[in-house]
Amino acid sequence: MENYLNNKSWNWWPLFPLYPYGKKKTILREIIPNEIWSLEQIQGLYYVAVPIRMTIIKVNNGLMLINPLPPTKELVNALEELISIYGKVKTIVLPSASGLEHKIGLPALVRVFKDAEIWLCPGQWSFPINLPLDFLGIPSKRTKILFKDGTPYEECFKWSSLGPLNLGLGTYQEVSCFHLSTRTLHVTDAIVGIESTPPEIFDFDPTPLLFHSRDRGDEPILDNVESRKKGWARIVLFSSFLKPGKLNIPSLKQIIKYSFKEGLRNKKSHFGIYPFLWDEDWESSLVEIMGENIPKIQIAPVLQNLIFPRSKQVLLGWLEKIKTYENMEYLISAHYSAPINFKEENCQNLIDEINSDKWNKLPDDNKFLINFYKKLFELGIIPKKVNI
Repeated sequence: MENYLNNKSWNWWPLFPLYPYGKKKTILREIIPNEIWSLEQIQGLYYVAVPIRMTIIKVNNGLMLINPLPPTKELVNALEELISIYGKVKTIVLPSASGLEHKIGLPALVRVFKDAEIWLCPGQWSFPINLPLDFLGIPSKRTKILFKDGTPYEECFKWSSLGPLNLGLGTYQEVSCFHLSTRTLHVTDAIVGIESTPPEIFDFDPTPLLFHSRDRGDEPILDNVESRKKGWARIVLFSSFLKPGKLNIPSLKQIIKYSFKEGLRNKKSHFGIYPFLWDEDWESSLVEIMGENIPKIQIAPVLQNLIFPRSKQVLLGWLEKIKTYENMEYLISAHYSAPINFKEENCQNLIDEINSDKWNKLPDDNKFLINFYKKLFELGIIPKKVNI
């Protein structure tokens, strides 16, 4: 048991304290046979946990990693298996300027693979003080900036940028790449595909699903297929809207009433503290964001409401560019389902939706994010000019 835990240990978790904190399970999946793989973990707040993915692509006599993850022993061991067959890690790419969850594992990862070349999305920043790369644990001597210093493996990939956009505190920018030989588009956060079946990574720890499948804090945590699907659906709503429209926060008196019951006085069940009260028709919101049999392709709702309210044209320009990629077949993003069938018509569907009334779908669910954006704007945190 001790070795099992040590293989998953991540001692730097206090820098970004997300569930499952210092013990991160990693799974290896082959996405495209002998070409592309993913290493996946979960992360979240208060059991609102979603998969996060590092993609591995076979390149010239080696491997390229996109979207770094915390290098637990289990993750490194899985990479070593691929290295023994396909060659060493030659390149590590951080394609996001603002996604802290994608940055946090990079300093440790580049120290495991000391010969790997590092490529960063332009506009990297840190808060509250902007620090040089070396101070952030990223060795500047082997680091290059995408576009400014070129792009890696130009004969194998087409690279494009979404942004930069001025967030006030820093920059939003995401770099995508199209792998010519596998016809796969690789993105970080902008486009996601969400389906009703819980991701495989939860098979090893279904606790977040089971916790959120309940309606009250005094209900036991029971593991079955229905509970897993119900919990996953609610997690999707949380992660998409932060506070879904069909969710209410009960009074403190009501929360305490159902807390600390026998059998639930433990950390796993948060001692029965469950500060959520769902409307009876809470599932109605899922129609627009979750596919039943195939993933629902969409612009990530959080980005739609917090990043792109005044930057639709920037988003549309990026989509028009990736739509031109010849014979595009698949999408691999850093979250949710992958690979997803993604062709020119799927990209056009996103463009049409952004240009239609459907872009403002689910106004009740979006209300919290919209008001949050307005508040940030009123406080001057988000500047008047966002397009750089």
